[in-house]
Amino acid sequence: MNKPISYYSTNLKTAEVSFREALLKGLAPDRGLFMPEYIPQVSEDEILAFCDMPYFEIAYKVMGKFLNTELPEKKLYELVKDAYNFDVPLEFVCDKKYVMRLDQGPTASFKDFAARMMGRLINYYLALENRQLIILTATSGDTGSAIANAFYGLNNIKVVVLYPEKEVTLRQRKQMTTLGENIQVISLDGKFDDCQALVKQAFSDHELEYLNLSSANSINIGRLIPQIVYYFYAYARLHKKHQSKDIIFSVPSGNFGDMMGGVLAMKMGLPIKKFIIATNANDEFPKLLKTQEYKKIEPSLNCISSAMNVGHPSNLSRLIALYGGVMDETGYISKQPDYTMMRKEIYAISIDDAQTRQTIKETYHQFKVLLEPHGAVGWAGLKAFIKDNPAADLQEQLFVSLETAHPAKFPEEINTILGIDPELPDSLKNIENKQEFIIKMENSYSAFKTFLKTSF
Repeated sequence: MNKPISYYSTNLKTAEVSFREALLKGLAPDRGLFMPEYIPQVSEDEILAFCDMPYFEIAYKVMGKFLNTELPEKKLYELVKDAYNFDVPLEFVCDKKYVMRLDQGPTASFKDFAARMMGRLINYYLALENRQLIILTATSGDTGSAIANAFYGLNNIKVVVLYPEKEVTLRQRKQMTTLGENIQVISLDGKFDDCQALVKQAFSDHELEYLNLSSANSINIGRLIPQIVYYFYAYARLHKKHQSKDIIFSVPSGNFGDMMGGVLAMKMGLPIKKFIIATNANDEFPKLLKTQEYKKIEPSLNCISSAMNVGHPSNLSRLIALYGGVMDETGYISKQPDYTMMRKEIYAISIDDAQTRQTIKETYHQFKVLLEPHGAVGWAGLKAFIKDNPAADLQEQLFVSLETAHPAKFPEEINTILGIDPELPDSLKNIENKQEFIIKMENSYSAFKTFLKTSF
């Protein structure tokens, strides 16, 4: 059994806490993000043993490295088996290049992997303590629906979701606004970064401490740890088929939670040769890696890959910390990270909307693989990396690009580009006809604070 792991804040101004405390707090008191004091290792033999395991058993083994001192092993096994009851297809494209479809869960988004496990963990701890919690979360598309569905109907948890009024699709919106009960959804007249700023401000507001607020965004370490698992899963499954010694992942990135799960997997011992971090036109990270100067994009640019419209990724402070630097919540870097090592392990590229649409078109016509805008950014990033590094495209090299949402969530865009309507997964059928429950709000912290004080 591993020794207990404590969690420090990336702002380095608060005491270390247990996983349980970090999970229920969400954001550290100094407004930093919690990170593990050390990263547990997974041996080569353990990884090879994953080849024949179902997804939930790999989740049990990988997450157990962090959590086996935090709750009974039998309970952890029970929770992962309940959370991961859907497929994780690895779709062959060409050569040794695959798309990992993380869109088969109950809300057809990769956010299901983190939200379902996180909801079960929070519910477990709250039951032990016999208390309630209010979850605040900002969403640029898929997080809100995944969190709302994962926490829906839980008596001791109430959820408040904020989304930018003009930057989510109809189906994304309907997945969170049609639930009601313990789920309240706020439509904000602003951008995703505005939604995220209001949530963070509420967490640091001492006048609201009595509300027991927590977060389900990827700022919460409880979201991050489950996202490590599918990187191990992809490598184990494809290693069994191809006997590849390592793997290159391309990750479409917005708030950088998905990417951080992958980097943590690499630091745990997964043989990842390179990460391709593909953003949309919000290119603050590719520019940072190139220039070593960080400039937020305010307001963030509105792209068709809407869940990635993030001008200041929260999880960037975690990445900076992992490479020896210190970045606060405003984006100020007081200690520079090891950029040489970052560039060795990470290739970053910005993909605009024209390239995204062209990638959807070409990939479908050439390979009969249907991508949506976020997955297309990832695949375009993979192609750009190979163009810039042709020597890396060896016959034996394994590539996996992540598809983070179901194409049916973007029917207008897919229809415009390809002239087809994506087949609806069960989770999206008949959703357009359901009644919505929406609270419209101005972009004002005082309005949000008043709502919280009068609603709970």
